[in-house]
Amino acid sequence: MKTMKAVYLHGPGDLRLHEDPVPAIAAPDDVLIEVKAVGVCGSDCHYYQRGRIGPFVVTEPLILGHECSGVVAAVGEEVAGLRPGDQVAVEPGVPCRRCRRCREGRYNICENEVTFMGTPPWHGAFREYLTWPADFVFKLPEGVSLEDGAMVEPLAVGVHACRRGGVQPGQSAAVIGAGPIGLLAAQAAAAYGAHPVIVSDIIAPRLERARKLGALAVDAQREDAAERVRDFTDGKGADVVIETAGTLATIRQAAQMVRTGGVVVLVGLPPEDEGPMPVMDQIAREYDIRTVFRYANCYPPALSLIAAGRIDLASLRTHEFPLAQTEEAVKQVIEHKAETVKALVRT
Repeated sequence: MKTMKAVYLHGPGDLRLHEDPVPAIAAPDDVLIEVKAVGVCGSDCHYYQRGRIGPFVVTEPLILGHECSGVVAAVGEEVAGLRPGDQVAVEPGVPCRRCRRCREGRYNICENEVTFMGTPPWHGAFREYLTWPADFVFKLPEGVSLEDGAMVEPLAVGVHACRRGGVQPGQSAAVIGAGPIGLLAAQAAAAYGAHPVIVSDIIAPRLERARKLGALAVDAQREDAAERVRDFTDGKGADVVIETAGTLATIRQAAQMVRTGGVVVLVGLPPEDEGPMPVMDQIAREYDIRTVFRYANCYPPALSLIAAGRIDLASLRTHEFPLAQTEEAVKQVIEHKAETVKALVRT
């Protein structure tokens, strides 16, 4: 029996390397993928630190990781369009594909259970092989590397945020938070035609990265971020504000940054379930507040933007670790936020 290495979370702060059988193709539309690169996400860090995210609790050993790319090793008998040797990006959430929302194309809010990598009880990608339905496996365009492929997932979040916000040429966009999602959302907004694109954060090295990517940077620790956004937009505020920091304070700040009649898009997840919002201000200025939950139908446009050279991923890959050092990769993201944007685990 052929075996592989896999990294399991046994509990908070407890990641262990296991030897497992290589999974077999169990369904005719499955693809066996040799995993090559996996990005470390904030959710992986939350599970590592706390063993849970909201109602999702690690009750038995779990393989984390959901931002992944690899090479097709084998395909089921009903798979078309993919063959062994193809380099691919893997969309980590598989919905029911039958409910009303799935049939409308909004499968990210599937009304039934979604299988999502690295979320209890479903194993993720910190392993050498995995099987996945072919509908959610995307061949990488020519010139798109496996390292790029592992970053399609967070870029898809940024693309979905821009779509939800209706970003288009002639508009301005502000992004709160210069972490991986924020920097990718800012690039996506620029690719969709927004100008200027303004990024605010409190961490100086992240703001410097935003500047290098072409954004106007606002140090929210030293200045009033909403006021600076108005300064950059003729006193009106941004047409679209994308909030990725995930705090109640920055959500309220997004409402202060948005232009009358504009759109606030909430991406970041605050630790609190509820918080006050300026309801009268929203009514009087008639700006929309829209939310983002993962993404739907965003892998093809994300891959197109990468292939067209509209998104800089290489400069965001700051650290790389082998599979046996997955714990060190997770700790790097947790303990060194200022210098770490995206850490990759290579198998």
